[in-house]
Parts: sequence; structure tokens; C-alpha cells
Amino acid sequence: MTTDGFATTQLHTGYVPGTPQNTVATPIYQSSAYQFSSLAEARELFALRRRGNIYSRNGTPTQAVLEQRITALEGGVGAAAVGSGQAATAVAALALAGRGGHIVAASSLYGGTVDLFDTTLADLGIEVTFVDQDDLAAWRGAVRPTTRLLFAETVANPVAQVLDIRAVADIAHAAGVPLVLDNTVGTPYLIRVRDHGADIVVHSATKFIGGHGTSLGGLVVDLGTFDFAADPAKWPALFEPHWRFGDVALWDAFGRTGALTTLLKSRFVADLGPALSPFNAFQLLEGLETLDLRVGRHAASGLEIARFLADHPAVGRVFHPGLPDNPYAARAAEYYPRGVPSVFAFELADPGADDEAAFARVARVVDALRTIKLVANIGDARTLVCHPASMTHNHMTPDQLAAAGISWATIRISVGLEDTGDLIADLDRALREA
Repeated sequence: MTTDGFATTQLHTGYVPGTPQNTVATPIYQSSAYQFSSLAEARELFALRRRGNIYSRNGTPTQAVLEQRITALEGGVGAAAVGSGQAATAVAALALAGRGGHIVAASSLYGGTVDLFDTTLADLGIEVTFVDQDDLAAWRGAVRPTTRLLFAETVANPVAQVLDIRAVADIAHAAGVPLVLDNTVGTPYLIRVRDHGADIVVHSATKFIGGHGTSLGGLVVDLGTFDFAADPAKWPALFEPHWRFGDVALWDAFGRTGALTTLLKSRFVADLGPALSPFNAFQLLEGLETLDLRVGRHAASGLEIARFLADHPAVGRVFHPGLPDNPYAARAAEYYPRGVPSVFAFELADPGADDEAAFARVARVVDALRTIKLVANIGDARTLVCHPASMTHNHMTPDQLAAAGISWATIRISVGLEDTGDLIADLDRALREA
């Protein structure tokens, strides 16, 4: 029986920090902070001279497993997990662009990324030039002396343009900057972008990695392919000694395999606070365990749904790269031999004379769906639809929408894991009723 008082007992009895429990599944280390064995150890950890747990804003043991696992799947050298996909894009862009930097980005991007690049980064003094991702001359022509990265999605959300990764990577490398790819839709199962020349990957792990629409999370993966040391003046945050790191340069301390992820975690995640909770890290790990099984099913069902829609009289156009008449069909076959991602869009036939008429027609179809849900998300086990022009991309100007291939007749669909016959029946009924 303890001789401690009630308050001491309720705080300490029954748990010894660091004691292994032999669980086969990764535990949820639900703690905001960690006990140090001595003040000397704490000093070493805070000075980044040793690796270990400090505070859950910087990282957790559960999160560390997620980072190691996604690093292995992507063939990288390190990863930083954060609280959302938007946070992953933000911290990667901030760390690479630096003060007064410039980004060249594809015009076909998720609406939230466009908002981040076009407004928030601009307010911070980082300029972004948007280009047609299929126009290689435009990529080259947009590069400036201050350019620090090229950014695109592997398969664009929502109209499923397939990026020629190798060609854009070659342009980035000729300019002496890394290619950063959002591979949320592609996933590391359908494509390992390192093999095609990409240098850094960001994921909204909220989507296919988690897979069940329950938990937000994001990942930045350093693939270890870009040699920042070839032009250190471009990357002062990596090469200039800083008092925060004991007047040592991160590159000198951690090298090619750890400098960038250390910068992301110790400055941008620690300072801005987009931490991934231990519980969400645990749920994302559970999702990651079945990624190949789920994504293979998603891809197969997505192609079946696309074929059905292409033959439906109420549908005017289907943007699925797996269809033989799609302009990206050959590129999709080259880059995605395991299957084309299941997020794509379609347009209604005869949508009406203007945007409001198109919106009204789309609303009749969407509101008539029963099995398929109207949700501003993708990569869920459930099949989801949304109307990009009024939802996920609603802040974009008419010119930006047109550049991204989005009209007011466009419906995005993320095909889930239901029986495809039930999904086809739901779509067919809604299209005919509307």
C-alpha cells in the first residue's frame, strides 16, 4: 500500500516512464511532455545534440513510427508529420522559399493550396507564379533567380490532369531547385515519385493514408535526392549557423539525411504549432496498414464508375485518365501501372446558359444521391461528391477556375469501397431524376 498522499498517488502510482509493455500495435503515447533522466540529458536534447522526446508539439513516439513508415514507403530519408495536409504544404513552402523567395506552381491545384499560395504566402513576401502544368515552356519561363521550388500535384484535384513528373523535375533541377509534389491523390502505393525525379513529397494523410475520414494529418517527406549543398547561398536556413542550434549549421549537424526535416520540426512546426496529436497519429498508422488493399480497390472501382458515367446520356464529359479517350491516358498508363487514382470529375450534359443554371442542375443531381455523400473530403472509405466551384475551390477567380479546368457544371467524385453496383444505381437514379 502506498504511503503517499492522495494527490501524489493519483498523479504517479502505476506508471514508470520508459517501461516497455510489449504491445504488438503501436501505442498511443498520449502525453504533452516527456520526463528527462537528468538536467544534462535535457540540455543535450534541447540543443539538438541528441535525438529524443521533448514536447509533443515537436513530436511524439507514436508520430515517429508514422514518420518512419511513410519514409520507407516513399523511399526517402526522413519525414515530418503535422496536423493537416495544409500544414504540410505550408511548412514545406516556408522552409524552402525563405524570406523573399519565389515559387512556381501548377495552376491545377486543390483550392486550399491556391488560397495559401495566392494570399497567405503573398502576405509573407513569398511570390507564387502559376503555370499550366502541361506547358513545359511556361515552367521554364517562370523561373527567376529567387525561385526556390517548383510545386505540383501528381494527379490534380479535381479534374485529374496527370503531371509529367520527369519533365517538370528536369526543369526544376536545371534551375537548381527541388520539385515538391503533393501526392495525396496518387499515394505511395500507386506511384513512388522518387523514381521519377521528385525531391520532396507532401501528403494530406487525412485522405487515403488515414482512409476513413476520421483524423486530420499531414506529412512532408524528404526523399534525399536534392543536393542543397550545391548552392548553399540559396538555403541560408540550412547552411548558416544559428544561435537556436548552438551556432552550428543544420547541414553540418545533420547532413543530407536530416537537415531539412530537422529544420521543419525545430523551427516551423515548433514555432507555428501545427502539431499532430498522438491519437491522430495512431489512427493514421492504422489506416496506413491497409493502404495497398484499399487503394487498389478504390482504383478499380473508380475506373468502373468512370466507364459508367462516360456512357450515361446525362453526362457530358468524364475526366478520368483511365478512359482511352482521355488526353492523359498514355501518361497515366506510364506513371500508374497499378491503377489510376479514384478521385476525378465529370460534367453534366447541357448544364444551362450560365453558372447559376449549371449550379441548379448540379444541385438537383447531388441532392438526389442517397448512398453517395456530399462531403468536402476525398480518400474516404465512403464515396463522396462535391461541387468544386461552390465548395473546395470557391475562393478562386473565374480565370483561376478556368485554368484549373473547373466549370460550374463540374462534379468531383471520390470513389470509395462500397459495392460498385450500388454506386452505379445511385448515380443512375440521381442523374435520371434530375
